[in-house]
This record gives sequence, structure tokens and C-alpha cells, in this order.
Amino acid sequence: MRQQSLFESREPEAPLASRLRPETLEEFAGQRHLLGEGKVLRQLIESDRVSSMIFWGPPGVGKTTLARIIAHRTQAEFIDFSAVTSGIKEIKEVMARAETGRRMGDRTILFVDEIHRFNKAQQDAFLPFVERGSIVLIGATTENPSFEVNSALLSRCKVFVLQALSEEDLFSLLRRALSDPRGFGGQEVDFPDELLRMVAAFANGDARVALSTLEMVVLNGERRDGKVTVTSGTVEQCISKKSLLYDKNGEEHYNIISALHKSMRNSDPDAAVYWLSRMLEAGEDPLYVARRLIRFASEDVGMADSRALEIAVAAYQASHFIGMPECSVNLTHAVVYLSLAPKSNALYLAYESAKKDAQKMLAEPVPLQIRNAPTRLMKELHYGEGYQYAHDSEDKLTNMQCLPDSLAGRSYYRPTAQGSEARVRERMAQIAAWRRENT
Repeated sequence: MRQQSLFESREPEAPLASRLRPETLEEFAGQRHLLGEGKVLRQLIESDRVSSMIFWGPPGVGKTTLARIIAHRTQAEFIDFSAVTSGIKEIKEVMARAETGRRMGDRTILFVDEIHRFNKAQQDAFLPFVERGSIVLIGATTENPSFEVNSALLSRCKVFVLQALSEEDLFSLLRRALSDPRGFGGQEVDFPDELLRMVAAFANGDARVALSTLEMVVLNGERRDGKVTVTSGTVEQCISKKSLLYDKNGEEHYNIISALHKSMRNSDPDAAVYWLSRMLEAGEDPLYVARRLIRFASEDVGMADSRALEIAVAAYQASHFIGMPECSVNLTHAVVYLSLAPKSNALYLAYESAKKDAQKMLAEPVPLQIRNAPTRLMKELHYGEGYQYAHDSEDKLTNMQCLPDSLAGRSYYRPTAQGSEARVRERMAQIAAWRRENT
């Protein structure tokens, strides 16, 4: 008799995302455009009249879960198939079983996860059986089926587009995870709503990421007298994307590059050249200094003098070509030019403002009117509908909205009156006036 090892003493607990996988449509989060009361997909599932279809959407939105809900509700034989681990041989075996079932009056639903991983020959193997009705094919993919699924097979399937979950959907899902016995319902967990919303925002529409992060936070919470308390510090550690950039031992090194930056920003060429020489004479890599100058050219001068970027890039190339000590004068050329150039940080502020929206707000899909529509499916999904081609207008301007609806009207770039940027500001004012008049 084989002796049991310590590692086999008990089954490991499944991850929270697996334990909390919805088993009914009522538990399913999001996709109300497909699964709301009276919607087509919900009616097909509830009446067990599912036809061949493709679920297309980003990770963690419920494609596989929907297939499993169908499996629980259908009277047909349900076969779960993975494109990652299966080949032509396995496909033929399953098709033979399905064909036998069809002759006896039985239905077979075949779910293929990650169907885009099948090559053309593997996808072609499904086609005659879908045509004969031997199987109802349900495919799940994160890739555009217009490009990843054979056109003959795609034409026989209805495509359902699943969307990233909203922050509110994820918040509700996380609250259920804390109260559901399959989740943390059997524990006393103090998890404030504002911290729960941080996790929901971090997940960016992905339920799997949201639940995995929640599990990590709870497992790392403060435990006392059987109660778990979650703090903002714990949440920030678990969702942090930041990493340390510098070693403490190099502090003086970064103090000097900071001094160079701030001297140029303050339009003090003498101080800037002094700090440059301190770095170079101490053996600093001139290409490192040149890279910092390239950054400064756009961050602190920007469109007040767009030549600044050209000068900085040229200084980098010169330093690369001739090296030290000869390139010291090229770097001095760039440092003095940047110090005396008119200053604007409008580009830097524009990006930082946009970055906050990109990080903190749910990533929304590109508006339909500015998407390309190279395939018929994409046109049927209204890609490119309402697009206005600027070159067709006399003023080369349109009033088409290019930002997502929740960001409509947002202004990121605000030019100053410094140097050449004054002309940029005037041009932007003209564009704004045209759009007000032509709305």
C-alpha cells in the first residue's frame, strides 16, 4: 500500500475566482446588453434553443462562465473542449460521437475555449458537422473573430460581443464575494467600501483580476480575535504598479542630475553648465545625460520651441558618435540652448492629466465612429459608422467626437503664451470657435 505524503493530506482550496464562478444567469455580473430581461441571448439560454455562436470579449468578462451556465441548463450533451490542449485527432473523435448522437436524435453542444488558437485546418474540421447540425458550436475568443475564425465557420455562427465589466459591476461582485459562503462569507472581514472600489477600479473590467486581488488583500489583512481588517496600506501594496527606480547609495548622483534639470528650468545657463561639468568630470556616461536632456526638451520647453527636441536628439547622436571628452561641448550646446529657450510644461501637464484618467477610470472601448471596419462583421457591428473625413471639408475640420462618452469635452493640452506656443494657442482657439459655430 502506497504511503500518503504530507502534501496529500488535504485538497488545496480552489482560488476565489473559481469558487465564486456563477452557476445561474442571476449570479452573472455584467453583460446586461446580452443577458438582461428579454434580451436575445438570455432567451436562447432559458429556452434551451442555443445555436452556434462565438463569444468575443476581453479576459475575465465571463465567456467560459456563460458556456458553463448553458451546460447546466441544456438537455443536450455538453462537451468542453480546449484549443490549447486538443488537436485534429481529438476533434475527429468528438465529431464521431456527435454524429452518432445526431442519428439517434440527440443534440451535442461543443464549447471551444480560445478558439482563435486553432489553425485553419483544425477549424475546417468543425465545418461539415456544424452544417449538418451534428453539433452546436460555441467558441470563446479574446481576438477579433473577423481575423481569427475562418469566414465559412464564422458565417454559421452568431457573434456576441462581451464588454469589460463596469466598475459598479465589479464593486457588486466584490461585495458578494465578501458575503457569499463560497467566498469570505464564513469570515468576519472589515473591508470599507472605498477600498473595495479601489480594487474594482484596479481590475479594469476583469472579474478574475478583481477577485484574485480581493483574495490577496484579505489574506494579507490584519488578523485579530478572528476578525480580518483591511487597511488602505494593504490594498495599496497589493495593487501597486510602482517600483523603486534608484538605489539609496546613488543619492548624490541623482541630486546632481536634479540640479542640472532645475537650473535649466530656471533659465540659468551658468549653473546648468556647472552641474553638467560636475557629472561629466566625475565619469558619468554622457549618453545618460543626453537622454535626460531629451526628456527635458519636451517636458520643460515643449512646443514653446519645438527645435529644442531636435537639438537634444542631435546632442545624443553626437555624443554617441564621438564620446568623451569631445562630446562635452555638444552637451554644453544643448544645455545652454535648453536653458535659454522659452519654457512651457503644457505637454507634461497634458500627459499627466490624461494618465490619471487612463489609470483611474475604466478603460472604455474606442468610439465606433473612429474604428476601422475592414470586414463585414465589423461593419454589421457599426464599426466606422458616422466617421467624418476631415479632408472632405473646406476647413479640414469636423465636429466628430473622438473621446469616449465619459470623457467628452475633456481638455488635456493647454498651451501657454510662451514662444512658438502662442501661435499654437491661437490655432487651438480658432478650432474651438469653428466647432462651436458648427455644432
